[in-house]
Amino acid sequence: MQTGKSSLSALTLGAVGVVYGDIGTSVLYTLKEVFGTGHVPFTPANIYGVLSIVFWTLTLIVSVKYVTLVLRADNEGEGGLVAMLALASQSVKDKAPALRKWMLLIGIFGTCLFYGDGVITPAITVLSAVEGLDVVSPAFRRAVIPLTLAILLVLFWVQKHGTAGIGKFFGPVMVLWFICIAALGVYHIAGNPQILGALSPHHALAFIWRQPGISFIILGAVVLCVTGAEALYADMGHFGRQPIRIAWFFVVMPALTLNYFGQGALLLTHPEAVKNPFFMMAPEWLTLPLVGLATVAAVVASQALISGAFSVTRQVIQLGYLPRLQIRHTSTRDTGQIYLPFVNWALFGMIVLAVVLFRSSSNLAAAYGIAVTLDMTITTVLTFFVVRYGWNYPLALVLASTAFFLAIDLAFFGSNLLKLLDGGWFPLLIGGAVFILMTTWKDGRELLTQTLREGSIDLKSFLDAVFISPPARVAGTAVFLTAQPGMVPNALMHNLKHNKVLHEQNLFVTVRNHEVPWIGMERRLEIEPLGRDCWQVIVHYGFKNGPDLPKALGLLKARNVGLEPMSTSYFLSRDIVTPTLGSGLAPWREKLFAHMHHSATAAAEFLHLPSNSVVELGSVVEI
Repeated sequence: MQTGKSSLSALTLGAVGVVYGDIGTSVLYTLKEVFGTGHVPFTPANIYGVLSIVFWTLTLIVSVKYVTLVLRADNEGEGGLVAMLALASQSVKDKAPALRKWMLLIGIFGTCLFYGDGVITPAITVLSAVEGLDVVSPAFRRAVIPLTLAILLVLFWVQKHGTAGIGKFFGPVMVLWFICIAALGVYHIAGNPQILGALSPHHALAFIWRQPGISFIILGAVVLCVTGAEALYADMGHFGRQPIRIAWFFVVMPALTLNYFGQGALLLTHPEAVKNPFFMMAPEWLTLPLVGLATVAAVVASQALISGAFSVTRQVIQLGYLPRLQIRHTSTRDTGQIYLPFVNWALFGMIVLAVVLFRSSSNLAAAYGIAVTLDMTITTVLTFFVVRYGWNYPLALVLASTAFFLAIDLAFFGSNLLKLLDGGWFPLLIGGAVFILMTTWKDGRELLTQTLREGSIDLKSFLDAVFISPPARVAGTAVFLTAQPGMVPNALMHNLKHNKVLHEQNLFVTVRNHEVPWIGMERRLEIEPLGRDCWQVIVHYGFKNGPDLPKALGLLKARNVGLEPMSTSYFLSRDIVTPTLGSGLAPWREKLFAHMHHSATAAAEFLHLPSNSVVELGSVVEI
């Protein structure tokens, strides 16, 4: 967390810019889609009812569930579904171990759905902003798709340079955005102040009572008002709980409420504005500047999600559910500023596909909702285990609160299932594909580890045998990486066989990743002397730590183990995986794992080993 480095006001400003970009731009399309479904008769009572449902959705899901409750479930200061999964898993590890495996699968599936949401959200946000040009003049209609794709291309192109330079503008831009949408809302509310009566929940309840079927159907569009709500929790590690709460209750929630009610006031007097109520709130002379500001706000919102995709991917790699990918650090001061080329361009390709395939924000709205509401449901389920087993709250209280939020989540999820054939399949397809990749990698790694363990030799016994008639010793230090501590690395076997030498110092190093966000330097290393200037070393990382093996091994100097960078060589075994019939995985999954293993970024690059000090020795492993 960075709360100790920046002032509360600076962190709150940053939270406004990064955390609330998505939900802040939801005013562009939510009411347009609710009334655009054609299911809601256009009457004053229905306008009041819909506004009331939107307001209380924001209140219950965002204010109560996420801002008040879920933000309490911090994992050593970190948030997000990966952190929640790790926290829930640790909570039940000893108390309900049978649940842990299924919980991990459910949590990882929820993480996979994040990628589906990550494709739809930037597409619908940028496209809906650019569609404001159609309000300025229908002549701009043909330029909407090309301009949207151009903006997205520039956005993804600049990712390799990092966001440190432009990130400082996010907060001020979004503050200006929230001031603008609040002012537009106040302007229209002033002309029709009775619209504020929709704050009363009885309008929402009356609408649901009169039209239960329609109420259920429109929940699939109402959910658009909480676009990006998961970011509240995911970004807690960057800004802290208090700045996120202050930003919501004092800036974002008031501005959103004023704008939605302003749109409602406009629709009461000008029903024809339903085709795009947000942009038609503005006077004609202000429409074009508003489109520009909305586009910039949409870019900021998309940037936050892209950065989130990079962070989540690194966390999942650390947890062992994806192969190593190239990770570039784009800031010398902030380790959270990273760029993953593969994730960046894969995300861009899928977003372009979404824009070209669906072609309008209304069509994309049909695709949005299933992934995010299922994600919200999974968050509710995982929160139950944290509150019950981690915090030891009474079972009756935990069941009651979980049932309340689960009923809301399932109502929204059920409504969005109605949009499955209209586009809801798209994010589910993406999430499902990522889930197959993650589970195949995890299962394949376990199978590979088991295969290597079966053919391995005990390290201590092997060293005792070697030193009966010791080979020639050469100057320097050899670092042998091994997946399993206590076992002979293949690289050592090959080195002795082909080079017939042993270094003066030998370190047998295993890197361990854990289901906690951070592991400090004081707990980074475990070291066990093996005699004859040989040591077994285990290096520990949390899923938010950036692995840097030379830096970690530098801590050995305090343990009286000298390690000179210029005389240290790193020996790695480059396993070539060959699928075989009759093993534990389906043939197609074995082939997929072998391809993923072959395509993974080299361990040397991932662990930041100096390229001129690395020796890779290959071996073939059949699984």
